[in-house]
Amino acid sequence: QVQLVETGGGLVQAGASLRLSCLASGRTFSSYAMAWFRQASGKEREFVARITWNGGNTYYADSVKGRFTISRDNAKNAMYLQMNSLKPEDTAVYYCAADSRGIGAAWRETSYDYWGQGTQVTVSS
Repeated sequence: QVQLVETGGGLVQAGASLRLSCLASGRTFSSYAMAWFRQASGKEREFVARITWNGGNTYYADSVKGRFTISRDNAKNAMYLQMNSLKPEDTAVYYCAADSRGIGAAWRETSYDYWGQGTQVTVSS
C-alpha cells in the first residue's frame, strides 16, 4: 500500500511559479512510476506529467510542456512538480498518482492505482 499526500498549492498571479510536492509512504515508492493529474472545476481530470521509477524518463501534456518540470527524490519518497509561467487556465486541483503495474498508458487515469487527496492551485489574471 502507498499513501500519497500533496502539498504546495496556493493562490498566485499569472506568470508566477509554484512547486508542488507529493510525499509517499511505503517502501515500494521507488519502484513505481508517478504522475501528476489535475482537475479544473466542471471538467474531467487530465494528465499533466509522468516520471518513471528512476526519473530517467518524463512525459508531459502539451499544455504544460516547457513550463512544468516533474522530478522525484526516491531517498525522500517524494515527487515534485515545478510550475513556472503559470496561467489562469492552470487553475485546478492537482493530484499525484502512483502506477504500481507499469502496463497502462501514461495519460490514462486507470493506469494509476494510488491517488492523493489533491491540492488546490489558483492562478489569478
